Amino acid sequence: MRRFRAVFSLLLASVGVLASSTANAWWNDAWAYRKEITFDLSPAGAAIGGSPADVPVLVRLSLGNFAYFGDAKPDGSDLRFIASDDKTPLKFHIERYDAQAQMAFVWVTVPRLTAGANTDKVFLYYGNLDAEAGADAPGSYDKNQALLYHFGPAAGAPQDSTAYKNEPGNFGAEVNAASLIGSGVKFAGAQTVSIPASASLRLLPDQGMTISTWVRFESPQAQAYVAQLDEGGRELILGIDGAQAFARYTDGTPVQVGSTTAMTPGEWHHLALIAGGGQLELVVDGASAGKVPVLLNEIGGSLFVGGSNEGANYFSGELDELSVSNTARALDWVQAAARSQGMVAPLVVYGGDAQRESDASESYIGATLRNLTVDGWIIVAILTVMFFLSLGIMGGKLTFLNRVVRGNRAFLQEFRKMADDPAALERSRGKQEKGDAFDAEGSLPSIFEKEDPNTFGSSTLWRLYHHGMRETMKRLEGQSVGAARLKTLSAQSIEAIRATLDASHTRMNQQLQSQMVWLTISIAGGPFLGLLGTVVGVMITFAAIAVAGDVNVNAIAPGTAAALVATVAGLGVAIPCLFGYNYLNTRIKEIGADNHVFVDELVTRVAETYS
Repeated sequence: MRRFRAVFSLLLASVGVLASSTANAWWNDAWAYRKEITFDLSPAGAAIGGSPADVPVLVRLSLGNFAYFGDAKPDGSDLRFIASDDKTPLKFHIERYDAQAQMAFVWVTVPRLTAGANTDKVFLYYGNLDAEAGADAPGSYDKNQALLYHFGPAAGAPQDSTAYKNEPGNFGAEVNAASLIGSGVKFAGAQTVSIPASASLRLLPDQGMTISTWVRFESPQAQAYVAQLDEGGRELILGIDGAQAFARYTDGTPVQVGSTTAMTPGEWHHLALIAGGGQLELVVDGASAGKVPVLLNEIGGSLFVGGSNEGANYFSGELDELSVSNTARALDWVQAAARSQGMVAPLVVYGGDAQRESDASESYIGATLRNLTVDGWIIVAILTVMFFLSLGIMGGKLTFLNRVVRGNRAFLQEFRKMADDPAALERSRGKQEKGDAFDAEGSLPSIFEKEDPNTFGSSTLWRLYHHGMRETMKRLEGQSVGAARLKTLSAQSIEAIRATLDASHTRMNQQLQSQMVWLTISIAGGPFLGLLGTVVGVMITFAAIAVAGDVNVNAIAPGTAAALVATVAGLGVAIPCLFGYNYLNTRIKEIGADNHVFVDELVTRVAETYS
């Protein structure tokens, strides 16, 4: 039994090591980060019942699902896509990468997707500033992809992304830089794009053909041709009549299949025709809209987009992502394209980001700070300055108040020893001073001034006493002393002395309260600044999600957590300042009460002695 337990423990340890090594596998240590991207073909996701192969899938990166544009190269040339085995590089290319706008459109070829599953995944690696560009647009498509227009850059005729380079012979449309996927084109009703005939664009009966694109129109169309392959009366057409799509094959007698459901004007719709295998099928938004039997013959003419060869049947609206395959694609292949490219793309699920093992010790706080946007850093910087300024004020004020209390305690001990002659202390101490430590109005020295060991330091009572006795002695010195008469003060003189002490007391209180207003600003303003940073950060996060068209916890959580950092910073400033302000204000009030009591006591003693 003991031997069995030992063997069993060894097996568990071996499995643990293997599992750990698998979980921590890293394709290449030169890349610091990776992002997991999962494909959901389940009924709750894209609802694809087939297993398409070699599908070019669009990966939309934005602040909503990828907050680390700053960790990648500015042009995205360090991006790499690796298969789920974390070993096999996948072909990909970048349609647009804008680090400043925090948006990217990247196409990756997925070898195979599993029907009805949500376990297929790839890894997006980034974070290697020394990496060379690894994109390969022609390699991203199989041999049957005859033409693919992304309609970029923002100006000029489009370029074919496939290896066949079927470039347009005539380009009469207008480029729209902000279309569904990067750039697209607009047709005003009398414009076409024509692509000359080529061997790769031929419809061969034993292979078939697939034409697909995204369209958006504002009003019903009248027999508008989105795409037409035409050769001497034989034609293959994908078009719109009214608000319904149709596909037509003509070789003498037209064969047409049309959708019975109207498309919504003003919204993007994915249209595709699949000709081959003895049938013509129309697919709208990834769902089969109908199919009819057809006997295909070869068509090897030119391809026209936005109208017909005869200069009619013009399409009015927008078009993006024109794809032509010289084979009849499976329905699940077209579905994968339709459900991964739109603003709502249920096929593609963006997971979390990870760092290689050497950096895996990053805390949640570090990860949150990496997601903090520029506006958030500005708010945090302002709050940091406020925090340290408030700490300096509280520390300096506390030190000064402690000096005042010590000085007052020492002064009262000396003052009460000379009850019979209130002016004795002034006469004995005044000669030792190197100069007044305060001005005639009773202002206190700076809170950072060192104590004078020859006086009572920063004592407010000593200063009140000094001012009061200076006024008293100034009035007494002007009187002559008879043999039987002591120097006396009138009631008016005593009131004048009291007024002087009250004025000095008021100015001392103002000095004691100095700089406390900065603490109230931090208490009241800190949370509001933090709230401002949070609101702006959350607003940017949701705007990025709206642009990306992807809504999931992994997309929302990083940006929201980073936005809340501003609120935490605001509270981190306000709470210490609130406690410090209340404590210091209580100490100031106690000193003020002692000053007030001493003024009454000193005036009373002067009146008893000199009246």
